[in-house]
Amino acid sequence: MLEKCDCRIIHQDRVERARKACLPAEESTDMVQLFKAMGDSGRMGILLALLQGEMCVCDLAALLSVSESAISHQLRILRQLKLVANRRQGPVLYYRLNDDHIRQLIDVALDHIRE
Repeated sequence: MLEKCDCRIIHQDRVERARKACLPAEESTDMVQLFKAMGDSGRMGILLALLQGEMCVCDLAALLSVSESAISHQLRILRQLKLVANRRQGPVLYYRLNDDHIRQLIDVALDHIRE
C-alpha cells in the first residue's frame, strides 16, 4: 500500500523559488533539443572528433565507420541546433564546433562521469 502525503505543499518557499527559476517554454524546449542532440552516440562521436579541429564529411565518415550520407544527416541536425558550423573550400565543406560553449559542455560532462 502506498503512503499518501496529507498536504499539497510542504515547503512553500522552495516551491516558489523553483517556480521563479523556471525557464520560459521556448528556452526549455531549446535546452531539451540540445541535450537530445548530444544524447545520440553518432552525433556525440562527431562532436568529439571536432574537438580536435575542423573536418570534412568524408574524413568524419572514415573515422566513425559510417556512410558520408549518414554523417551529412547528423551534421545537418547539429548545424540546425547551432552546435557546428561549416565553411566551404572549393567543393569541400569543412565542419567545426560552432563555439567554445560546446567544448565546455563536453568538458563538464566528462568531468562529471569521471568523478
